[in-house]
Amino acid sequence: MRRAGTAQEQRAYPLSTQQVIEWTEDGRTHTAQWRSESGTPPPRRVAIADDRMPADTAHRLVCEGTALLWRGDYQGARQLLTALARRIDRGPRRAKERRPPAASPAEAFHRHRQAQSRRARLLGMLLVPLDADFGVPLRRAPDVRQACTEAYGPARGPSVVSLRELLGLIGAHEWRQKGVKVRALGGERVHPHYGVFSPVRGEYVDLVAEAPLPSRELAFDIGTGSGVLAAVLARRGIERVVATDQDARALACARENVARLGLAERVEVVEADLFPPGRAPLVVCNPPWVPARPSSPLEYAVYDPSSRMLRGFLNGLAGHLTPGGEGWLILSDLAEHLGLRPRAELLAAFDTAGLTVLDRLDVRPVHPRAFDPTDPLHSARAAEVTSLWRLAAD
Repeated sequence: MRRAGTAQEQRAYPLSTQQVIEWTEDGRTHTAQWRSESGTPPPRRVAIADDRMPADTAHRLVCEGTALLWRGDYQGARQLLTALARRIDRGPRRAKERRPPAASPAEAFHRHRQAQSRRARLLGMLLVPLDADFGVPLRRAPDVRQACTEAYGPARGPSVVSLRELLGLIGAHEWRQKGVKVRALGGERVHPHYGVFSPVRGEYVDLVAEAPLPSRELAFDIGTGSGVLAAVLARRGIERVVATDQDARALACARENVARLGLAERVEVVEADLFPPGRAPLVVCNPPWVPARPSSPLEYAVYDPSSRMLRGFLNGLAGHLTPGGEGWLILSDLAEHLGLRPRAELLAAFDTAGLTVLDRLDVRPVHPRAFDPTDPLHSARAAEVTSLWRLAAD
């Protein structure tokens, strides 16, 4: 799954809003820049909260639409966030007992997304301040300046962010520092940036490492994300790889990773909406796997509204292959098991695009959720297969 989308879609979800949040404190009106990666508007009602506020009171306030700007101990805010999550999760479970079972896998999926959206919205109501240099002016707060700079760019005055988003930034910074070990790269690490899909599901990378190469001359990696597939292709001996993306974070991430891996002379990372100019004997694409609308920029790695990227790749593939070339489509069938895109629709898209299936390589997922019976989508995840479709122009 890659971090990609059309230019229009990316503009619809700015990386960080430039709106202003306003609140009253100590009898005075205060304002600060509002930060939200999901594009959520600043809350209209804000109350000041600290360690004296009971979790039940906080839960009631956020459910009523009042955000809580934290002025107490930072670790106390984290404990409150955990307590809020427990209370929010209990509510949907009671409601679920009163609701009839989902009539289809698609309905189960949409219910699950609705519950996730509500949970994210309510947990996002616990806010923390950031100083002009991204410092957190709370007792026992960690130094998050580097994590914020990596995600937001240079600081431009005081701001306010949800604690949930801030914790996500911290986690992303730690992953970026540590990196993800990639077996197909001999155990070397790829370092994902904030907002760029991390190659933690190594089975799809292994497919690209094992499929027979039609040529070692040139390859295109469409929607490169972290650059992991471009790096794997280069390590397999392809002399030149052109990796494309249109997201600034992905482009920076891919360039940094191919340079760290010593592949900068063989992998060129370029900004493009899907294909670069020209043709290649191998064109690889791993689009988002689920045809649903993302609710934030971070979800573009997973959700592909109306299969736009998938169809864009298929419809343009024949025009970017050299004679005898192959297109490799890496795609999970999770959407099929969720009832969101039947196999017949995918095969019809191949035909419409003038493509022939040469072969298909399959692999089962090994991530923990595929074996977790408590997961709301367990039946679909347990049946999931990831495939590398080898395609050729008719």
